[in-house]
Amino acid sequence: MIRMVALGQSGVVTTAQCREAGVTEGQVRTLCRDRCWLRLNEGVYLVDADMIEGDPPRPALIRAALFSAGSHAVAVLGTAAELLGIHGLRRDDAIHISLPGSHARPRRCTEPGVRMHQLVLQSDDTTTVDGIAVTTPARTVADLILRTDRLTAVCVLDSSLNRRILIPEELDLVKCLIVGRRGAVRARPWLAEADERAESPLETRVRLRAADGGVAPDELQFRVRSAAGNIVAIGDLAWLRARARVIGEADGVDAHDTPTAVFRDRKRQNEIIAAGFVPLRFTWPDTMEPDYVPYMIRSAIAQSAAA
Repeated sequence: MIRMVALGQSGVVTTAQCREAGVTEGQVRTLCRDRCWLRLNEGVYLVDADMIEGDPPRPALIRAALFSAGSHAVAVLGTAAELLGIHGLRRDDAIHISLPGSHARPRRCTEPGVRMHQLVLQSDDTTTVDGIAVTTPARTVADLILRTDRLTAVCVLDSSLNRRILIPEELDLVKCLIVGRRGAVRARPWLAEADERAESPLETRVRLRAADGGVAPDELQFRVRSAAGNIVAIGDLAWLRARARVIGEADGVDAHDTPTAVFRDRKRQNEIIAAGFVPLRFTWPDTMEPDYVPYMIRSAIAQSAAA
């Protein structure tokens, strides 16, 4: 029975649930000593830990932290974004939890890797994902853009829209949710820079660097056609001004680091060139400095226009 409970909870159970299922504290201690179970947080255990290779699964760690924090706990900030499927944040292994007022004070000294917050949350600011209490997409995005830099904030906005976690009309709700809060004046203009067509955080960063350098793309997700009219590629970004025909590609590591991907990318690049376009490929490090991306774009535009 306890395994059935764990199955619906990312593999974790609480001491109280063990007691209800007839598993005694002594049995729990024995299971942990024999390394069949693993204590993750105070009063929370990973069942069948001996069947798992490597570190405990991330969903189990998040659920364990929330169980340990108590029934009022809500996943917030980067952890809420992770559960909702919002991309664009820098990697953060910390688990972010909010507890209201007096519930948070006794929990100040908590488990390693858990960061406790005291956000003021209304009833309509929370929802559930797989039974885990989290802030809603709009509230999560609002909280994040107040705490991050511009590039990261727009990445979060773009990801939320592209993945249909937010719809464009809900940007007004995000705007309302930041009113009067610290950082709102700085963050408000970033909402206008969001674009649901961006398919990755890297595409967003390239677009913003280009715009800051005075060479904002003319199109996103541009269909490149051959002389016969067939679509040979969909470019992440395109510059079509002043007789230019330039395609920009955002090369994320995950999508381009296998031998198959390398050969596919070469074939695709050849087809783009054959269609009369100058291809540009940008990686994450290219966006770390503000001048590199616009410089390369201006050079490619000049080359294309002169051809």
